[in-house]
Amino acid sequence: MEKVRRLFDYLQDPQLVARFQHLCGVRGIFTTGSCKTPEPTQAHQNGACLRHGSRGTRSENAGEAQRAGTEPPRRAQNGAPGLATATHGEPTGTGTSGRVPDPPRGSTVKPLRKNSLTGDVGQEFVIENRFLFYLFTFGTELGNELFYIIFFPFIMWNIDVLVGRRLVMVWVWVMYLGQCTKDLLRWSRPASPPVVKVEMFYNSEYSMPSTHAMSGTAIPFSLFFMTDGRWEYPSSLGFSLALCWCLLVCSSRIYMGMHSVLDVIAGFLYTVLLLQFILPALEPVDTFNLTSRFAPLVIVFLHVGLGLLSFTLDTWSTSRGDTAQILGSGAGIALASQVNQRLGLIPDLRADQVPLTMPVLSSSLVGAAMLRYALGLLVLMLTRALMKAVTVPLVCWLVGVPGGDTRKARQHMEVELPYRYIVYGTMGFNVLFLVPLLFRFLQLS
Repeated sequence: MEKVRRLFDYLQDPQLVARFQHLCGVRGIFTTGSCKTPEPTQAHQNGACLRHGSRGTRSENAGEAQRAGTEPPRRAQNGAPGLATATHGEPTGTGTSGRVPDPPRGSTVKPLRKNSLTGDVGQEFVIENRFLFYLFTFGTELGNELFYIIFFPFIMWNIDVLVGRRLVMVWVWVMYLGQCTKDLLRWSRPASPPVVKVEMFYNSEYSMPSTHAMSGTAIPFSLFFMTDGRWEYPSSLGFSLALCWCLLVCSSRIYMGMHSVLDVIAGFLYTVLLLQFILPALEPVDTFNLTSRFAPLVIVFLHVGLGLLSFTLDTWSTSRGDTAQILGSGAGIALASQVNQRLGLIPDLRADQVPLTMPVLSSSLVGAAMLRYALGLLVLMLTRALMKAVTVPLVCWLVGVPGGDTRKARQHMEVELPYRYIVYGTMGFNVLFLVPLLFRFLQLS
């Protein structure tokens, strides 16, 4: 057991993340001694100056201090104490030695997106290998909202509606269980320094397991298992592409400084375990959603109930909203599936049509697919903008929460939960109802 504990501590060591970042050409700009003796009240809940191997619950963070009306201690944006509180003023490359290194070569940039909870924009760092920076930025985007909005509808509108529908089911179940596990374990993000926070957006969430690693494992391998034998293509090619997708997403989270190696490995193995139960259940659950007259009630009560459960696991953070967003999207698509099936808007392929051959690409085929895709995305973006503009003020008025500050208003469960469900549930419903209906009207089916 002692060897296992030491292995876990080694894989969770932030220095391991920092070494990987250094190998990939990421250089931090820290201050000497900035993490030597942090006070408990100074520790940010995630990505803070925590002792190596810390697995405790998070402390009050800057965002919580602001909500309480107090000023948090001055800190640099990457989880290190502010420059005014540093014990030494000279810059160093890692924050662990006293000498002044040679100026790093490369481009000085800021984190990709500010912290979604506190609004922190992050601390500057140096990129010496721009190819790896863009590669891992692309990899991490494969687990973000924009990718899901682009990817799932494209599969359903242009390739195979059955595969797309079931892929969304896998995504919803895996991500929900991953988010809930994070809130139960409550492990901190890797400490900075020594880790460079290339991304700040999720820095206030818990770390274990990596849900990016989970989605980056579940989506490509589920897509492979569902299409292998249904579509004619070399199995070795499909498996290789799924593996490359998975490795890119997993390694990108270490590069971004968002997860330890242990978080990523745990996310991968957790997903492999979950898929053993989820994949065999897809066909009966999908059939129930399409044919049962009780399906709409079951779908609504199940997804809302799971959302309420997840909101009780911990205090408010962006992961609550993400969980409700995922459940709302899944509920909307599941509800629209039966309507789509009854109206025959995008029918499932018949058994005698399987296995499917890859069509010959032509200008007319590509043009029709791109036109469908552009029109569909336009409808989804308009739906999202309209529902966002209407839902938050309406819900705030109904529950009696001041709606002047949207960020603070959405920190109330009674606002955030219906907001996410209504907005993303409507978007999910339109993916398989309003958009296919538009395709039929315009004769683009």
